[in-house]
Amino acid sequence: MTLEKSEYPITYQVDMPETLSRWMWLIKWILVIPQMIILAVIGFVAMILVFLSWFIILITGKHPRGIFDFVLKMYQWNTRVGAYAAHFTDVYPGFDMGPMPEYPARLNIEYAESRNRLTTFFRYLLAIPHLVILNILGFIIGLVWLIHVVIVVVTGKPNADIFKFLVGYNRWNMRAYLYVLLMTDEYPPFSLD
Repeated sequence: MTLEKSEYPITYQVDMPETLSRWMWLIKWILVIPQMIILAVIGFVAMILVFLSWFIILITGKHPRGIFDFVLKMYQWNTRVGAYAAHFTDVYPGFDMGPMPEYPARLNIEYAESRNRLTTFFRYLLAIPHLVILNILGFIIGLVWLIHVVIVVVTGKPNADIFKFLVGYNRWNMRAYLYVLLMTDEYPPFSLD
């Protein structure tokens, strides 16, 4: 089962596995430490580029394709690592920036060269409602994730409704943060779909 919403220019898809390891969730966070270290360094570079692209968009009305592609590839890798660490999949993510269509978790963003300068200028203010709701909802998500883990430990299978809810939260979260990071001008929906 693939969970996705394709009308929005940012798509976040996760294939729900039929089974999940009953014990791997205990060590996945350790296994992704090398990737998280590399992603932190690349993420720091990406944030500098996003800051530069903010000025470039304000001046030219265009988003530099090279910066867009770099940030997209970093977040595609981050999506795979996050899905593995969240116990959405048992497939270990490769050390690779960019798309991996065969991996169970995928992120894609439609590129739009011309951008709205006004919404770019006020982007951080426009995103505040999303960020507040997502942070409040994050506490509930933590509890739901623990319930998900208990179900997997007992049954060896993810619960479809809980899996869909957790993936939906990640989708909404990804859309809101990528909106803030200037990856799209389209305001994200207040939705898990």
